[in-house]
Amino acid sequence: MAKYESIFIVNPELGEEGIQAVVGKFKSLIETSATVIDFAEWGKRRLAYPIDDINDGYYVCTQFTAEPTFPAELERIYKITDGILRFLVVKIEE
Repeated sequence: MAKYESIFIVNPELGEEGIQAVVGKFKSLIETSATVIDFAEWGKRRLAYPIDDINDGYYVCTQFTAEPTFPAELERIYKITDGILRFLVVKIEE
């Protein structure tokens, strides 16, 4: 088991219910496939640069331990989920 950190940005134009639905989806996915160390919702923040004419995003950061195959699956699901503006999954070296 390795330690990972993932940050993803949700499109704020989904509305409060839509944002919570996307966040809940990934929270449950990570909880079922990995061991969650920390799950922090940073909230709505300004993006460093506009993405598709969107200036703000809802940031979520999570740390977890998982098997080496899980981050690739998580990235695949990020890519096919509507409402995800950007994401990043990195392995934390200890």
